[in-house]
Amino acid sequence: MSRKDTMEEFSGIHNIDISELKSKEYFEHIFNLVQTTDVQINNFINSKYQEERATRVGNQDYLVDQLTRLQHFDWGGSFGNSLEKNIVNNYVKRIQSYDAINDEIEGSLLTSLRGYTLNSWYNHWTSILIEDLFKDHETVLPTVGLVKKIDFFINDIPFDLKVTYFPEQLLADKLKAVGYGNELTMLKGICRKLKIFIPTDIKDKALKLHLYNKITEDQRQEAKDFITTLKTHKKNIIAEAETNPTELKKWLYENQGEARFDASNRFFLVLTDETDMTNSWKLKRNLIFLREKITEHLTSLSMDMSSLETEFYWKLDQKTYNCKSDILFLKYSE
Repeated sequence: MSRKDTMEEFSGIHNIDISELKSKEYFEHIFNLVQTTDVQINNFINSKYQEERATRVGNQDYLVDQLTRLQHFDWGGSFGNSLEKNIVNNYVKRIQSYDAINDEIEGSLLTSLRGYTLNSWYNHWTSILIEDLFKDHETVLPTVGLVKKIDFFINDIPFDLKVTYFPEQLLADKLKAVGYGNELTMLKGICRKLKIFIPTDIKDKALKLHLYNKITEDQRQEAKDFITTLKTHKKNIIAEAETNPTELKKWLYENQGEARFDASNRFFLVLTDETDMTNSWKLKRNLIFLREKITEHLTSLSMDMSSLETEFYWKLDQKTYNCKSDILFLKYSE
């Protein structure tokens, strides 16, 4: 609301004279007026959002169709926002030969660039679609334009929406804690037992998914039992986190990327495809499923303010932070 053009539009609608004021004085003047009410402000914000939303509604089916064309969510060896770091460390500083680095550019580096770009594109547009599902609800107050670290307000509390999945590292730690052990080690073990070939030219992260897929496709009862047991352990861990979400919220704050660190209020949306967790990323474009669950949550929402209080320790600056956070688990199962 504090932007110059927004203040001028609001003033015009409510016949507020700001002609003698400098633009930096608009905000204080308008909000100190007796005639300015929360209802007027909220109605104006919602009307501005509806204008913005109207441009996306007609394009939504096309956008979802385009997003559905992405069949594999693979960073291509460059994870998160580390593409530049990956290029510098693994290509620029490692390779001396001109011909060799050109070969790498045409090969593995091109794969990394494609994967990074496609995944970033997918995350950007699905995030916009999901934000709209929240903002369309009557209990949510949108922001006017882009506001740093705030996507919307619920019960007058500002939230930054974070769409995510159950963290792989935390899941691995929990599997060990319940006595299951290391997932990759267990996958290799059942592969050896069933004489399923284990390649040696794939890095651990990709190898885990590769072996999981091979075992899933194996029709022998022992392979089926192995996958069922692994899925059950993971479902139980996520169910426990849903019942007691404090640990997960704290973990998500404490393990965020250094470059994007902040302690703003966050609304975590945790997506899980319980039929195959490796496909959880596809839920971000399943608007019918998402709309039903998000609407249901917001309609029945009665925020216990004490449950939103979140305290976490950021090890890099050795400080303790306090903020508010909420979390919604959306689990898909056939």
